Amino acid sequence: MRPQLRSLSRFPRQLAITSIAASGFLFAMSSSSFASAHVKAPTVDDCLGCHDDSSLVRDRNKRPVAVDRAKFESSVHGRGGIACVDCHVDLAAAKDFPHPEKLATVSCRPCHESETSDYADTVHSHARKDKGNLAAATCIDCHGMHDILPKSDPDSRIHPLRVTETCGRCHGDAKTISRGRIAAGNVYALYEDSIHGHALRNKGLIVAPGCAGCHGAHSIRKAKDPTSAVYRSRIPATCGRCHEGILRQYEKGIHGEGVKAGNVHAPVCIDCHTAHSIGDTTTSRARLEVVAECGTCHVESIRTYRDTYHGQVTALGFARVATCADCHGAHDIRPQSDPASTISTVNRVKTCAKCHTRAGESFAKYDPHADPRNSERNPAVFWASRGMKWLLAGVFCFFGLHTLLWIPRSFIEARRRRKGTGEKAAGSVSTEKDSDRAGR
Repeated sequence: MRPQLRSLSRFPRQLAITSIAASGFLFAMSSSSFASAHVKAPTVDDCLGCHDDSSLVRDRNKRPVAVDRAKFESSVHGRGGIACVDCHVDLAAAKDFPHPEKLATVSCRPCHESETSDYADTVHSHARKDKGNLAAATCIDCHGMHDILPKSDPDSRIHPLRVTETCGRCHGDAKTISRGRIAAGNVYALYEDSIHGHALRNKGLIVAPGCAGCHGAHSIRKAKDPTSAVYRSRIPATCGRCHEGILRQYEKGIHGEGVKAGNVHAPVCIDCHTAHSIGDTTTSRARLEVVAECGTCHVESIRTYRDTYHGQVTALGFARVATCADCHGAHDIRPQSDPASTISTVNRVKTCAKCHTRAGESFAKYDPHADPRNSERNPAVFWASRGMKWLLAGVFCFFGLHTLLWIPRSFIEARRRRKGTGEKAAGSVSTEKDSDRAGR
């Protein structure tokens, strides 16, 4: 029995040794895991130790990866204490340097959730996701990368004085326009030559609307999108954010009421002023162009206007006569039946007197759109025109017939004259011969 007892007495001792060894192993493993979980993340100085070298490029494609320390430290992120690994999150636990060239795509969403959510449903985002168009802008195309400055900084890419230039890097570049299949073309050049562009660029007026003022900053959508700031029915409200007084006038006019009623053919701001090449409406050129603009919708009115003195003179290029806006108004255009209309019977004399200072009731009865084709609206003009046409037709027919009848008569007369001239010449020759004989 002793060997068996000896064997049993060794069992607790072996169990204790095994337990101690297992505990040591588990402690070692947990210590290793704890140490790996608390690896110190690289600091900004650690990163700039390499990336502050202006000659640093990727081995694969030689693309520069240098970061200017001064620019980063003066950026909104640098001043805010944002570390490199806050954006490049996959480097937070990196232990081997230099790190791999291929890193995870940086996401701005963790800090800028609202802005990135807006961007996700924009024309730029859909172009990249749905159509694979990599020419479409992302956050860094507008804001930059390591040198991002706040909007209030004059050197910021999105400062009111520079945001159009930022947009113009794509929307004014022929290659990007072609790659991005931007149907509107070079809108940056059109904007720069517009009254808004001149106000911003030449006069430094930051209140002048830039691209973001009309299209939005992060929620830029297609013009066909009903939620877009430049959707047709929303354009008056968008322009009205600056032109509040004009918007009030427009909403009271027949065009504004048409838009409110859902009339898709009712003109909005861009129909008369265009979208990007808005000009100065006080120039003579603009006064003449407004006639053509109104005529794109009011075809019959422009036809009858051109038949009048006003229309004939403007067609010759003279702007010191009445155009559409002089009589009907510009933004608060109302129907003639509205007592507040500039062409109502109550206000017509006053409207004419703006140019014709001595105009009276009789003068104001003049119809600037008299139509010789409309017997109901202008019976006197209609019958006078009809009578003149018949008179002209009769004159031409009479004298045409007279000419036709005179043609054979002219041939007969010419032949008779030639015959008479020949006989006279023969008589003269015989008389000369008789005289010569008598002289001999």
